[in-house]
Amino acid sequence: MHFASVVPSNVTQSALVAYVHYLSFMLCFGALIFERITLKAKPERGNAISIVIADLIYGLAGIALLISGIMRVKYFGQGGDFYTHNPIFWIKVGLFIAVGLLSLYPTITYILWAIPLSKGKLPVVSDDLVSRLQLIINIELVGFGSIPLLASLMARGIGLS
Repeated sequence: MHFASVVPSNVTQSALVAYVHYLSFMLCFGALIFERITLKAKPERGNAISIVIADLIYGLAGIALLISGIMRVKYFGQGGDFYTHNPIFWIKVGLFIAVGLLSLYPTITYILWAIPLSKGKLPVVSDDLVSRLQLIINIELVGFGSIPLLASLMARGIGLS
């Protein structure tokens, strides 16, 4: 008997969407950790380029996380009502949005770094800028680190009346 004939395709699709969701989360978190560790004033060219690439990975993984999350709610989860009637779900969504909005400052900063890097020059990175970026990334990491806790609570029906 062939495996595909035993497992319904929607189960496989659900598993793949869940996998993309979890992998995207890990990539987001990993990219943020990389940025936080690598970030320093007066970076070498390779480090500056690596941070720009890490932020690109963070952005793409964030988009994949959002899309896979929407797919899980609409098609593969426990039904839209399970999520939308749970205040913990909305806290989780709000936290995701807040982290995404916080990430705009570092992302715009790194995009601006790409201009001198493309001309063979180094971006001007001061100690004050590094401190600001590190603070923002630290807040993002705490926010992202809180999302799985909220997901775990929500999956167990906590928050539903």
